[in-house]
Amino acid sequence: MSPARPRQPARISHWLMKSEPDAFSIDDLRRKGQEAWDGVRNYQARNFMRDGMRPGDKVFFYHSNCAEPGIVGIAEVATDAYPDPSQFDPKSAYFDAASSRANPRWMLVEVKFVKKLKRTLSLKELQAQPALAGMALVRKGNRLSVMPVEKAEWDYILNLEKHSA
Repeated sequence: MSPARPRQPARISHWLMKSEPDAFSIDDLRRKGQEAWDGVRNYQARNFMRDGMRPGDKVFFYHSNCAEPGIVGIAEVATDAYPDPSQFDPKSAYFDAASSRANPRWMLVEVKFVKKLKRTLSLKELQAQPALAGMALVRKGNRLSVMPVEKAEWDYILNLEKHSA
């Protein structure tokens, strides 16, 4: 394990994490309560988890690669980042022969269920909001599975859900 990072002053950051609902859905997280966010194999997404996420940070849970991609729930970061064990397992689809326990390449955080939204806030709906034009999620070509969300974007999206029919 890597040495402990110095603790930063208390602050809450906001994130969006994507999962294919056939692999792991918001209902799966609700049933389990808390789960490791494993299998991330993109360096930028890994860096967000390793360097940016802290317990207590808020997360939009996003269903991707499905009939209606969109934000479906809210989770919370439950742990600091630690090495993703799947990188060391030769039987895992996420095995990485170049990674070692002494110098792990891939990290994860655990997330815990907070709530399921009343409805899916679809990608199309989010893209149609001028206030969200700068959000990483709605930019063309952005395929990251983990990304930061600005506080103003977080609040705007929660307001969309609050005023759902």
